[in-house]
Amino acid sequence: MEDTLIVIMLKDPQTGFLDKEIASFKITENESLIYNTYAAEENGAYWVHIKITCDRELEDWEFEAVYDYYDAESILNEVETIEECDDCYNPTWDVKFKFDESTDLEKKINDILDIHKKELESVYKIISDKRNEY
Repeated sequence: MEDTLIVIMLKDPQTGFLDKEIASFKITENESLIYNTYAAEENGAYWVHIKITCDRELEDWEFEAVYDYYDAESILNEVETIEECDDCYNPTWDVKFKFDESTDLEKKINDILDIHKKELESVYKIISDKRNEY
C-alpha cells in the first residue's frame, strides 16, 4: 500500500481560501479517517485543524450511537481540543493543536489517527447490539 501525502495549508481568515502551505507529511495508515485538514492563525500562532471521521458509511441509527459512545477524552493527550461537527454525513470531530516546527508532525498525526481508530473500533463493538435503542 502506498503512503498518502497530506499538505496542511493556511486558511485565510477573510476569504476562507487555502493560500499558503505550512507543512506536508506522509500518512502510512488510516488515511481514510481524515475528512480534511487546514491551519489557521490565531493570536500569532498557527493551529492545525484536522477533521477526523469514520472509516465506513454508517446506518442512520449508528450516527447518534457513535457520538453517544465515543470517548473524546481518549485523544486529548495529543490535541488541544476536540469538537463534534454537525455538518458532515458521518460522525466527524474537529481536533485542534498548536503547530510547532519542532514537533514531528507526521508522528503526531499518525498517533492521533491510531487513537481515533482504536476508539472507533471500541465504539463499533459496543453499539453492535444497540440498534433497538436508536
